[in-house]
Amino acid sequence: MSVKRFTGVNSRDAMRQVREALGDEALILANRRVDDGVEILAMAESATPDGSDAPESRVPAKAPVPPPPAVGQDASSAFEAMSARLLDEMRDMRALLSREQAPPEAVGGLRERLLQILLEAGFRQTLAEEVVSALPEELAGHDLGDRAMSWLHRQLVKRLKGLDDEGAFLDRTGIVALIGPTGIGKTTTTAKLAARYVMRHSTRPVALVTTDSFRIGAHEQLRIYSRLLDVPMYALNADQPVSDLLERMRGKSWVIIDTVGMSQRDHRVIEQVAHLRGGDAPVRLVLLLNAASQPETLEEVVVRYRQAAQAAGAELNDCIITKQDEAGRLAPVLDIVMRHGLRLLFVSHGQRVPEDMSVADVPALIDRALESRVAVAGSTARQGAAEAPTRSPSLLGQGRRLSGTLLALRQRLAGFQRLEAVWDLLGLPEAVQQRRLEALLADYPAGEQALGMLWSERRRVKGERWSMPDVAIDPDGAWLALPLLQHRQVAGQQARLEDALQRLAVSVHLFNGLPDGEAAGWLEGQALTWCSQVRGSQRVEHAGERQPLSALGELAEPLGDVACRFRGQPARITLSSLPVAVSLKAGKGVSQTVSVRAWLGEVRDAESGRVLVKRYWVAPARLGRDPQSLLLAQLQGDALPQLTRRAWQRLAPAELGEVRPDVRLLMASGLATVAAHLDLAEDEAAMDLRAELLGLAGGRQRRRDVALLESLAQLFMVRDAIRHLGLGERESG
Repeated sequence: MSVKRFTGVNSRDAMRQVREALGDEALILANRRVDDGVEILAMAESATPDGSDAPESRVPAKAPVPPPPAVGQDASSAFEAMSARLLDEMRDMRALLSREQAPPEAVGGLRERLLQILLEAGFRQTLAEEVVSALPEELAGHDLGDRAMSWLHRQLVKRLKGLDDEGAFLDRTGIVALIGPTGIGKTTTTAKLAARYVMRHSTRPVALVTTDSFRIGAHEQLRIYSRLLDVPMYALNADQPVSDLLERMRGKSWVIIDTVGMSQRDHRVIEQVAHLRGGDAPVRLVLLLNAASQPETLEEVVVRYRQAAQAAGAELNDCIITKQDEAGRLAPVLDIVMRHGLRLLFVSHGQRVPEDMSVADVPALIDRALESRVAVAGSTARQGAAEAPTRSPSLLGQGRRLSGTLLALRQRLAGFQRLEAVWDLLGLPEAVQQRRLEALLADYPAGEQALGMLWSERRRVKGERWSMPDVAIDPDGAWLALPLLQHRQVAGQQARLEDALQRLAVSVHLFNGLPDGEAAGWLEGQALTWCSQVRGSQRVEHAGERQPLSALGELAEPLGDVACRFRGQPARITLSSLPVAVSLKAGKGVSQTVSVRAWLGEVRDAESGRVLVKRYWVAPARLGRDPQSLLLAQLQGDALPQLTRRAWQRLAPAELGEVRPDVRLLMASGLATVAAHLDLAEDEAAMDLRAELLGLAGGRQRRRDVALLESLAQLFMVRDAIRHLGLGERESG
């Protein structure tokens, strides 16, 4: 009975060695990080006298070391004594390792280090924990480095909303009112903003208004700016509605109001905002935030002014940061902007008009925030990291993540908005569902740039009464989010291919099973790319003999192996190929023989090397050895029918309410294609999306694609619940 030491480049590699050497029931005694990766101490379960998986429970805490066995002692007693001694020593060693090398998640883990960085920069604990809670599994076992910092930067950037198009903001006519406490720089900012309008629209349609009648010289300061800009200035009493000036400002399309500064605790703030709402002209409120203020003060300013806007029947969603040049750290004010979901328009960093104000450069602002860090006690970060898993996330934070995840999915996946539109049919009468579904699918996917088609089998999915929809492929090789129902397409294989070419310009076709002779002839005549996945029992002709593809493995030319994912797990596929001929049905019992190239694939588990499945394909001989990407696309499409079936069962009518079967199938197959796409994609944006989705769902299953499917279903359920409550996403102008 011996304890064995295993060292791997990471935990997965070390555990693979343990399973290969000791089996699946091996006992893990200790693990720790070492210079070369991860070290695990393990022993076989059968090595303990009773097969227990808790060796430390077999002896007392201070069990005496038994004496050497006497001559003639029973062999089993000697074995028991030796076992107890060794297990006692192992328990002590395990405790020592626990003290000297705590798990990475507790002390030295990447999650805690990132949390420490955010706190040192000045971000508050709430936001910091929300960010690090979405750390992708691909990074969790790594040390802090460029990739981890790049991930952290991306998470902060996507939480800080900036002005995407300055021109769109400045071209929108109406009234802009700058509000905020005294001494925040409203008058100077008013002049800077007015200068931007003048440079874009000239002086004629621009006007300035001041409501500050309290400060000595306030009118004169803004009047000087108005003269320099050659635009008129109007004065308005703080208790006077803006509608009183509308007649005098007729013909002015862009009006900027410099309001009187009021403490956020002043009860007159509500009255001030209410007066700005007078008349028919739309008034956009912009809150100014002093970058040099204390975080607690900034928090109070945002909360009180937003409450005042709501009480006055207005919305406050935009802000400008002032006095950036006076702030020691930028993170506190950015934290406020992020957590409250404000859109940051401009950043002011000096007194010069208009030079010292610029459009918010979100990535640059995040860079500066992370560069300015002040050390904080390590125990603070450790305490936060320990509390994070049990602390309930804020509703506002969850709402931000929900909205951001949906936006990222729309931007990433063609057809995702169509999938959302299908979900919007829930709850409607079936007749209305049918009418709206017809309108929704009338031109789909014509506007989505489909390059290829993954044609599903023309038979029902096992155990169900429906057939898997077909899936369109975009020019980048990704599946469109909303599949295509089989019964909505024209009958006949060649007719479908012709329709796909005419309507969608589809040039790549992936089949389950061989095409018929008529369709194959048409494909060859059009010089289109195609590939068919077939069974190993498919009989082909090679070297004058007719035999099944599965029997030709030794004759095929090996072409190496490539990494892939298969049904939610990392794998490798070994490919080989050889020329063959196949017989294609041409109708009425007639067949024709076509020369093709056969491909044989053996898919193995990436960790254990165990063979998972064997797959076979045929493709036109004219494609030579190029169709590797086509083979992988079909292999990875294997998961779609079963994922769709899982989603179909998950979306039961009892939970969804009244829903047509074709609507339910589109919802289920759409979830499956999106989940499979995110599971397969290897870019960092997909990695971030996976982490966000799995974080929203709050848990993982063994298969990543299944976990993503469940996460997406929950995402849509929550989205629908919010919409039904009248709290849907609002588009800001």
